[in-house]
Amino acid sequence: MVNLDAVEDTKNAILDEAMWIEIGKVLLEVVLIAVIAGIVVRVAKALIRRTFSVQIKGPLKYNGRRHQTLSKLLENVVAYVVYFIAIITILAAFDIDIRGLIAGAGVLGLAVGFGAQNLVRDVITGFFIIFEDQFSVGDYVRIGQAEGTVEEIGLRTTKVLAWTGEVFIFPNGNVTEVVNFSIHNSIAVVDVNISHDSDIAKVESLIQEFLGTLQDKYEQIIKPAELLGVQNLTTTEVVMRITAETLPMQHFAVARAMRRDLKEFLDQRGVEIPYPRMVMVQRSPGDSESPAIAKK
Repeated sequence: MVNLDAVEDTKNAILDEAMWIEIGKVLLEVVLIAVIAGIVVRVAKALIRRTFSVQIKGPLKYNGRRHQTLSKLLENVVAYVVYFIAIITILAAFDIDIRGLIAGAGVLGLAVGFGAQNLVRDVITGFFIIFEDQFSVGDYVRIGQAEGTVEEIGLRTTKVLAWTGEVFIFPNGNVTEVVNFSIHNSIAVVDVNISHDSDIAKVESLIQEFLGTLQDKYEQIIKPAELLGVQNLTTTEVVMRITAETLPMQHFAVARAMRRDLKEFLDQRGVEIPYPRMVMVQRSPGDSESPAIAKK
């Protein structure tokens, strides 16, 4: 048997004009909140990208990857904050008491913070590594016992690729001491060994002649190379030192090329590179003492 009172109540509720107007207002408010939140996020992201693009084009040359990472991080933070506020506002539009939700979220966040202190420390440290430009992707660094090229910088971890292929992964909170080799120019150091029989003044003149041709040959060299002079004296050789300022982390390649070219240059001009020698002494039958058989 159909309950006529229930049917009548349902009919009246459906035909209640005030209720539908109220529902329409709430839905319209929700749509407006969502649209406004989307517009705010888009405008904020555009402003962030615009700000970083202006810095890149300015007189200070910043690392592009660092700006991209930091820009993306700020965009995500803005989006999270705006959407969180939008969700809270929507819940308030449905007459839901948001004070209890906010209080519960605060207590939960505090509990998570105490339980994940290392994670929070890693995230905060990672943010400051990126923001302060301590090192960037592609830089050659030494962190603790690891040395290599920075492959990735995240908010929680940093990856360093060694030249032998190993990948070191550090929690950002453990990165306490960093040596960055890619910020300033490098110095290529080349030691030239000549024999004691060589004319040092002549060799210095030849080396100066050779150094005058380097900047035209190697674009990595920033300033003219210098001959510092005699660096060391040993029993078999005289060591002369050359230095050249190069672009960051180009000193290894420049030093190798300089050694090869300098060796050819000195060989063509008769400058002898020291090498071990052996002198053979023949003993005659009448000798009473035993002479040295070999001398290096």
